[in-house]
Amino acid sequence: MAYDEHMEPRRTAAHQPIALQIADDLRIKIETGALRSGDSLPTLQELTKMYSCSSTSARGAIALLKQQGLVIGGRGLPPTVRPPARRVERSSARHQAEKDLTREPEEVRRNHGLAEDDMGSSLDGFEFETNYAMVAADADLADAFRVQEGTALLRRDFKHRDKQTRSLDASSISWLLHDVISKNPKISDPEYAAWPGGTMHQLYTVGIEVDKVVDYVTSAMPTTVELQTWNLATGTPLLLVRRISIDTTDRVVEVSDAQYPADRTMLTFETQLKRWDENK
Repeated sequence: MAYDEHMEPRRTAAHQPIALQIADDLRIKIETGALRSGDSLPTLQELTKMYSCSSTSARGAIALLKQQGLVIGGRGLPPTVRPPARRVERSSARHQAEKDLTREPEEVRRNHGLAEDDMGSSLDGFEFETNYAMVAADADLADAFRVQEGTALLRRDFKHRDKQTRSLDASSISWLLHDVISKNPKISDPEYAAWPGGTMHQLYTVGIEVDKVVDYVTSAMPTTVELQTWNLATGTPLLLVRRISIDTTDRVVEVSDAQYPADRTMLTFETQLKRWDENK
């Protein structure tokens, strides 16, 4: 939910239509805990009686709460307070952790990955979908890789779905330069998609050391398809993260695009600053 537990609930300023007044009252009850996760909201009939309003106004209030991601319901189901989404932290510190893993034995690398380190589970807990294809770099990817348009790339689509709900938990697309990875055909083989140690170890097998990772974060409202696929509450944006991996020769060796639902993702950027006494 968007509510910050350290802030006092506030009403919308100035005089507002009755639908917004109702939505404010219910929102404050949710924020203060008077209505908890899974609790049912008053019915439309109860709201019209409580506020001496029309059913249109009562229905509008519920619609506002859905837009704020506070309640769920619809298609014949009564509106209830939305359960908190499982929050996943994605930290920039993971880049160093992934690099440290590249020279570890396989039995160590096999116990680490997106499912284990980000989601606190294992790959067995998800339906892991992959799709590999050779593609030509368009203008956007050519610019990101600093190569000519038409350069051969390996595109890899990765999806993790909850086995019970079938809802999407993670989705990303990775591109690698074909010439760079051609020394190890297994990298281009989807049979080896669940690679212990991930892309950094794959690059390590062809003699590449990743020296720097840059993350670019933007956001966008989801399409109707994405809204359904991610099982998002109405009004929830998607965080869009482009990650660019650069090797020790300043060559871009991987570009990846990932989507993260904003209501269940915390992005953490940790920057180690050089101490003043180190300059002496």
